[in-house]
Amino acid sequence: MAEKGVERTVLPNGLTVLSEPYPGVRSIAIGAWVRAASMHEQREEMGVSHMLEHLVFKGTKNRSAKEIASSLEALGGSLDAYTAREHTCFQARVLDEHLPQAADVIADLIFRPAMRAEDLNLERKVVLEEIAMVEDSPDDIVFELHNEALWGSHPYGYSILGTRDTVGSMKVETVRALHSRAYHPSQIVVAASGNIEHADLLAELERTGWNDIPRGNETRLVVPPPVAAAPNEKRIERDSQQTHLVFGSPTVAHADPRRYPLMLIDTLLGGGMSSRLFQRIREELGLAYSVYTFQSFHVNAGTHGVYVATAPETAEQAIAAVREELARVAREGIADAELQLGKQQLKGQVTLSMESVSSRMYRAAGIELFGEPYVPVDEILAKIDAITVDDTMAVCAEFFPPERQTLVSLGPQNQG
Repeated sequence: MAEKGVERTVLPNGLTVLSEPYPGVRSIAIGAWVRAASMHEQREEMGVSHMLEHLVFKGTKNRSAKEIASSLEALGGSLDAYTAREHTCFQARVLDEHLPQAADVIADLIFRPAMRAEDLNLERKVVLEEIAMVEDSPDDIVFELHNEALWGSHPYGYSILGTRDTVGSMKVETVRALHSRAYHPSQIVVAASGNIEHADLLAELERTGWNDIPRGNETRLVVPPPVAAAPNEKRIERDSQQTHLVFGSPTVAHADPRRYPLMLIDTLLGGGMSSRLFQRIREELGLAYSVYTFQSFHVNAGTHGVYVATAPETAEQAIAAVREELARVAREGIADAELQLGKQQLKGQVTLSMESVSSRMYRAAGIELFGEPYVPVDEILAKIDAITVDDTMAVCAEFFPPERQTLVSLGPQNQG
């Protein structure tokens, strides 16, 4: 079935609305992205965006916390939220007939939260427990430690959850100030996909009061230019049964055309059981149960990395094996036969992801969040097909040399 494309409307109050019809399903995914997140924070207020995301669920002017929780669950749908580095998202997945309820409850959360001091005191305990849960999970905390080592003092290196100190001392006035500064239609992107037409979405937003919210402060929160720390190595002692290793380096922003070769190399290097690192580290050497690559692309920067969990006594062997594979790909690039296999795998992943209304919703939102034009799936697949051996060679040589990687090792040290 041919794609209908994404439609875009900017309402008089500055709210940007995007939608992509996806007929043949009975559901709708709808989300609202606020341009306020961890990379906009001051160090002493680290975690305030995440705290605000939590606090709106404690009650609004129209709903109690229990009423919010049951508003869409009682209909068989779901409502959740997340805080990322560049935005905070509130999203729902419902049957197409329940779009009015989803639009209404998301508007209530975003524009009319109670933000009571007593609720902050309760939710502070919850977030501190969330921080403790991450600290107790070495395979989680090692990524936080690596992110901080990679970006140094830049906000990209901040913890999205905040720290025990910043969360413990956070005042309700700080949370309210963030809401007052950023939670306005001119700072928000609404996106939806599923069994919906753009005109119907606009009508529901109007009916549920989105159009009536004043435009508010249009000044975007400022982010300092991304500056990564020099490549470094941190060995952090921790009593555990495994040593957790994360290698990584800065790459490119979301709009950079090199994103597609990087995605392809990521797939070949550590994207599954057939990948180079899985075959080498797990299958040939038996050094790890879990080994994979990861990547992220932001407005102004990107990251690529490798994660391995191994026994303390084999940590040095695992480090050497990963560095050897990175050096080989940086030196030799990707041969044409392997490149063709990678293209097929990546195209399959892209195509399968587009069978999800949530994935299509995220893609629609990304048009506005990343300032990029809509690209149909067929054009994305054509971009992947057009990747050459020379394209991959240039990317491999620039971003994958071992000396360019920041390494964080968490676990018993000096066991090798």
